[in-house]
Amino acid sequence: MDKKLKILLSGGGTGGHIFPAIAIADEIKKRFPDAEFLFIGANGKMEMEKVPQAGYKIEGIDIAGINRGNFLSNLGLPFKVLKSLSKSKKIIKDFQPDLAIGTGGFASGPALYEASKLGIPIFIQEQNAYAGVTNKILSKKAKAVFTAYPKVEGFPNEKIKFLGNPIRENIVSGMEETAKAKEKIVLDKDKLTILSVGGSLGSRTLNNAWKSHLDEIVNKDYQLIWQTGKLDYKDILEETKHISNRNIKIVEFIKNMEAAYSAADIIVSRAGAIAISELAVAKKPVILVPFPFAAEDHQTKNAMNLVEKNAARMVKDSEMGEKFWSTLEEICNSEELRKEMSHNLEYFAKPHATKDIVDEIFKLI
Repeated sequence: MDKKLKILLSGGGTGGHIFPAIAIADEIKKRFPDAEFLFIGANGKMEMEKVPQAGYKIEGIDIAGINRGNFLSNLGLPFKVLKSLSKSKKIIKDFQPDLAIGTGGFASGPALYEASKLGIPIFIQEQNAYAGVTNKILSKKAKAVFTAYPKVEGFPNEKIKFLGNPIRENIVSGMEETAKAKEKIVLDKDKLTILSVGGSLGSRTLNNAWKSHLDEIVNKDYQLIWQTGKLDYKDILEETKHISNRNIKIVEFIKNMEAAYSAADIIVSRAGAIAISELAVAKKPVILVPFPFAAEDHQTKNAMNLVEKNAARMVKDSEMGEKFWSTLEEICNSEELRKEMSHNLEYFAKPHATKDIVDEIFKLI
């Protein structure tokens, strides 16, 4: 290229918005090492820390979402929106990007709206099966909307590109044969192994379910890799110390997720967008337990996309007492069902999503 490429990115509030944006930036940087990147984030949110840690510059704007629990706290929101639009416009005029990419979150609204007004091509990457309010509005101006599901309510169908969510490269390249992975982490390669993951903080719903069924795990001679999260870890160790069973591995956090995915025969997980994209690449039968307080109940919508293709089973928080163990046993007792679910997950597996998204961006501009 004759001139140095300039890329504007915006996304934040949660890791599910931030890490896809960073992954896309990394892929563009591989192709154009001299390219300049600038992120726009929300002051006080985690992107202001995570983006610089990844080696990119970020500018903060004062923007927040609607507080549904405290109406009075929203009275200043219109002024914050106007201020963030004004600052975004100044940042963009100073930086003069060639294109802008938004991955959701409060900051991406003003940033991409102002970019589109200035005639800069904008692109959206939506991680969930249900479009967030910000991305719904921006999709009307976007050249393309990259999704992890074939249809996402709220987006023009002609703009949807079903290319998947950017996920960690080690998940794509690090998966290995199940029996070999079990032996590596000191498990019996011949025993059925269940992996339970509830995110870095853990899921109390999942933790309580396992506490209720530890006797069944021991009696059935299953192996359980139980990631508790940091909040419950010490209490669970104390509560389970009377169970001397080497088949149950209790850990606070799993750094080497590809090894855990590889060792598992069945996975129990929340239904966050990036988690589901990783689970689809892992191709292991999965029970999804959506977090019921996610915005617009998007985790349930994510899970239902897989359930409808018999690629997963879903158990709601409110149904854990009556349905969790019977659903797990159904999958444990049928190798044929496990094979069918693994095969059906391939439809959602997009291991090269980041590369495909960047290919499409440059094709369209």
